[in-house]
Amino acid sequence: MSKRVAVLRGGPSEEYAISMETGRGVLSALQQLDYSHKDIVITKKGEWLENGYIRSPEQTLEAIDVVFVALHGTYGEDGQVQRILERKRIPFTGSRALSSAIAFNKELTKHTLAPLGVKMPRHRRLKRSEFQLTEDSIALLFAEIGPELFIKPVSSGSSLGARYVPNEDILKIALADLFVDYETILVEEYIRGREATVGVLSDFRSEEAYVLPVIEIVPPAGDPFFSHENKYNGTAQEIIPGRFSYHEKAELGRIASLVHDTIDCRHYSRSDFIVRDREVYFLEVNTLPGLTGQSLFPKAAEAVGLSYINLVKHLVETAS
Repeated sequence: MSKRVAVLRGGPSEEYAISMETGRGVLSALQQLDYSHKDIVITKKGEWLENGYIRSPEQTLEAIDVVFVALHGTYGEDGQVQRILERKRIPFTGSRALSSAIAFNKELTKHTLAPLGVKMPRHRRLKRSEFQLTEDSIALLFAEIGPELFIKPVSSGSSLGARYVPNEDILKIALADLFVDYETILVEEYIRGREATVGVLSDFRSEEAYVLPVIEIVPPAGDPFFSHENKYNGTAQEIIPGRFSYHEKAELGRIASLVHDTIDCRHYSRSDFIVRDREVYFLEVNTLPGLTGQSLFPKAAEAVGLSYINLVKHLVETAS
């Protein structure tokens, strides 16, 4: 008998629209695969909707065999919805609650990986309630971390809130702006290099952690990084496989697999990197990579002969 699959999409995060698109793609694939399925939309207020009616999670998940988590950002990617599913002992796609919480917190991810010798940009965490936006404190950040900085929320995705900061004046303005919406900010060393991302797919082709081809990301001229805007408007160039040396590709794959294993990711993950002077710097890991038409993970899967539909099928069949 076909598994009964519930697709969770939407959610109370800044990535609501992206999640809706991921869910739309998954629902279409499930229909073509002839799985029995239902569409559960979680509103921006956190309400669970089935056929337009507000239901409890217990009601929407009744008689469901697998939950396909198509959520991104807060609630869907930080372990909250995973805790609900774990309590109900319903198999679901993606990482478990603890691993999700670790990966969603960029500083906690760094602390988890630091003992393994993974190269990462220097960083400092700033809390709105503790940090004073004075000229001295701003200057000290540059002195401690580097001549060019990069700031982003500690817990966020899709490059939302991420900013390149070349000088003290811009840093002061950018921090004041981000502190309006975010309590905790990560200030990193900005590393000039080539951007790369690497997907890992569990239990594929007889491998526990199958490393997909390295994707090289080339932002449009004038953009210093793969921003939220150029990520979805098609202006960034995505090269599969990336134009990296054999050594660089091997190291990118090794670290992506190491991160996947160390944080105990399940089913799939995608890690982001900067490569400079043959050195690979890890940036962050995504435990629920996007599955939209513009998303990188399905493009990498397609490059090794795994179609979008069969990727969805693989994730459903390996859900636990």
